[in-house]
Amino acid sequence: MPETTHKPAEDDNPGSADAGGKPPRKRAHPRNAATLILWRDTPRGPEILMGRRHASARFMPGVLVFPGGMVDRADHAAEAASELRAPVRAMLERRAKPSLARALAIAACRELQEETGLSFGSWPGPELAALDYLCRAVTPASRPIRFNARFLIGPGEVATGSLAGSGELDEIAWYPEDAARSGRMAPITALVLDEFHAWHAMPAAARDERDLIVFMGLDRRRPEGA
Repeated sequence: MPETTHKPAEDDNPGSADAGGKPPRKRAHPRNAATLILWRDTPRGPEILMGRRHASARFMPGVLVFPGGMVDRADHAAEAASELRAPVRAMLERRAKPSLARALAIAACRELQEETGLSFGSWPGPELAALDYLCRAVTPASRPIRFNARFLIGPGEVATGSLAGSGELDEIAWYPEDAARSGRMAPITALVLDEFHAWHAMPAAARDERDLIVFMGLDRRRPEGA
């Protein structure tokens, strides 16, 4: 496990191009994005696959993040070894058209493979049926770079391959909760981590029936709504 000695981040895009507090010239439209929280159980509790973004990155530089990124056009037509379970598909479709909902799941698996070297089942053709849905977060309107991000969950035993990645992330490793929280992460990442641990503590049968959550504005936690 890499040593984490960084101080907690002070905002949702620490050290970024907009760190000086200057408002964007034009309000940015949030781009659709997907993140995969890959986890595995251990005697000490669940470990999460995370990595640190480069210090030179414009968005969230130098902080611990889950693998993820924007939806690509090709994600809409990509093949999969299995399809989303009906409850997960319905959760994604709460705020996305059916084609986008599936593309979000594909994007989460693709970004996992690109950023960490691990494939969710196999690539191409990920195991979408093994995914669960966690929550959604929209970057505050004051930021020049904005995302409408969906956070999906995947069990680590489905992943294949060896940790390598594309160079976008450093310090890629399985982090127990204490190591992740002692590292430098944005507040929204810590809030999503809270949501994951609440999900993990639920009986499996209750996970598909829970109320959905979205983080809007400056990390305001709200019900997703019908």
